[in-house]
Amino acid sequence: QNLSIYIMPGFRKFERLLSRLGKYKLGRSCLYINKLSDVDEQVLRALIEASLVEMGELYPE
Repeated sequence: QNLSIYIMPGFRKFERLLSRLGKYKLGRSCLYINKLSDVDEQVLRALIEASLVEMGELYPE
């Protein structure tokens, strides 16, 4: 069973983080991870945080 994480702004701005992430697959806005141990959790956390910042900039309150 996969872990699916939606990165709504897409992945273009996050290529540097993805290169350090580990083993994963990508959909259009979805990051698929087989096991959490397959990826660097700190990089995953940074990717999620960066995507939240990006969404906040695209859609401010």
